[in-house]
Amino acid sequence: MTFDFIYLASQSPRRRQLLDQLGVRHELLLPGPEEDAEALEALRLNEPPATYVKRVTLAKLVAAEARLAQRGLPSAPILCADTTVALGRRILGKPVDAADAAAILSALSGHTHRVLTAVALAWPGQSGSTQQAQQVSTSTVRFAQLTRAWIDAYVASGEPMGKAGAYAIQSRAAAQVEHITGSYSGIMGLPMHETALLLKGAGVLRD
Repeated sequence: MTFDFIYLASQSPRRRQLLDQLGVRHELLLPGPEEDAEALEALRLNEPPATYVKRVTLAKLVAAEARLAQRGLPSAPILCADTTVALGRRILGKPVDAADAAAILSALSGHTHRVLTAVALAWPGQSGSTQQAQQVSTSTVRFAQLTRAWIDAYVASGEPMGKAGAYAIQSRAAAQVEHITGSYSGIMGLPMHETALLLKGAGVLRD
């Protein structure tokens, strides 16, 4: 089967930008006000970061499939993603307030952490069946020693809010990054290589 477009079940403008970079036409498939999207990201006790990010991404995909059916929209592949930041086994999610953002950035200061982004795709298969596939990208980021003044100014900018690990690699925080390994686009929130593999497997992209 071939598809003219996909659904993106994410509000992230960065993921939209990266899909545009791949040349993939997409429509947003966002949660309605009746859905508790944040509940899908709730942590479980002692859950490893890789297990967490894969579980959350698949939960988002299941919710998006139900949303598509409920709204009676045309059938097309659905793409979901989730990004988490881990310092060792500790998952550093989105800060709840300014004080939490400052605490997270202080924890990252001078240390190397991992950024894990899971991408999941569901698409219509033959005979009405639905197929699913998932990819995970893991990268590492090392921050320089962050001064209290820098942390306070960055938190005051509002940039950390809504971001896993309380920062965005494409923001002013990039000036504090000493070294990265892995996928820059994965750190942004949508690893291009892994996403392209999924889309090729579903027939959305061609070699």
